[in-house]
Amino acid sequence: MHMEAQPRNNSQISGDRREDRRYAIPLAVKWKLIRRRRVLDSGVGQTIDLSSGGILFDAGREMPEGLNIELSITWPVMLHKIAPLQLVASGRIVRSNSNPTHEAIKMITNEFHTARTAPDQRGNEASPKILNFR
Repeated sequence: MHMEAQPRNNSQISGDRREDRRYAIPLAVKWKLIRRRRVLDSGVGQTIDLSSGGILFDAGREMPEGLNIELSITWPVMLHKIAPLQLVASGRIVRSNSNPTHEAIKMITNEFHTARTAPDQRGNEASPKILNFR
């Protein structure tokens, strides 16, 4: 039986091949580089886009691939219209973009926390809560 090779259509494999849909949402982010449970460095930046599997963000500086990182992202929606939320995501830096300060992470864990609020009249500060939506 003789089979002819079919010409490949390269346009089918070029472009963005990520599985998860990405959302271009600029949000404030605090980051911590972590190695062996020690914080090596920290800073602030801004998200460029997010998906259910990863985050691209501007860290303000170049970072080495392969390190673990924790991100705390100010979420744009409040819980029950009263409590500010933060998305806390941990993962590994998988690549730096063509811009050396843009870092891509593959998320390992993520959860929503309520952010601390200003003290009430009695001086009591609300403590953060962990919310898992899985």
